[in-house]
Amino acid sequence: MSTVDKEVLLEGLSALLQTTVKPYNGLEEKSHLDELTLFNILEIALTKYIADILLQQATVTSFNSYVRQEMFVDMDEFFDPPFDYDFRYTSDNSICMRGNERYKRPCGWYRFALKVLNKYPDGNAWLGTDGWRCQSVAGEWPVSYHGTTVEGATGIIKSHYRAGPRKQYVRGIYLTYDIDQASGYSREFTSKKNGKKYRVLLQNRINPKMRKVCDRPDYWLIEVPEGTSPAVEKEIVEKSIHPYGILLKEV
Repeated sequence: MSTVDKEVLLEGLSALLQTTVKPYNGLEEKSHLDELTLFNILEIALTKYIADILLQQATVTSFNSYVRQEMFVDMDEFFDPPFDYDFRYTSDNSICMRGNERYKRPCGWYRFALKVLNKYPDGNAWLGTDGWRCQSVAGEWPVSYHGTTVEGATGIIKSHYRAGPRKQYVRGIYLTYDIDQASGYSREFTSKKNGKKYRVLLQNRINPKMRKVCDRPDYWLIEVPEGTSPAVEKEIVEKSIHPYGILLKEV
């Protein structure tokens, strides 16, 4: 991708987080950067997804009070270009496995890698090994995609997961390994830089010990029970989902 696409990437990140994200150039106050270390910005993103999916006013209020209208990100600290991958011209129906679950490659998308090595307390085994392969390796987590809007989240919950004899909807984060399904719930934006329209998604690894398989098996759930405190909710998210790529696709 050309250098202009880095600007489109930030527009995509802004659409994903529903705020304005700009590159940190050393001139902004240090406090801005402190809030935007890799782990914190991913936490912000996932907190926003929880707010969208659960539609809980308390969570939304907490999120809105935490996020600035304008945010700054250190591009060198946040992104990991050697692990970027261009799937835009890839057409591959191979059956691949990651974490002993099907991995559907994001054909048609460009993945900007996030700098995640040694960022989590559980080490790096969740990522598996680098390079092309069809089989899982020991310790790695399955791949999932997420980009749900409020409307889309409601649809997923109503269509794909019910629990218990009373058919109650379960509170939590819904993800899928199917990039085509996820694309239907992605955020869409028009670039101010080039006027083109794009979709944006997060590519994640999901902890197999924390996820539940929905009635429709291509959807998975990280349950966050009613009444969970913000601190425990945060702990559940951190243990369950590790985002490692931002996907962009021109539409």
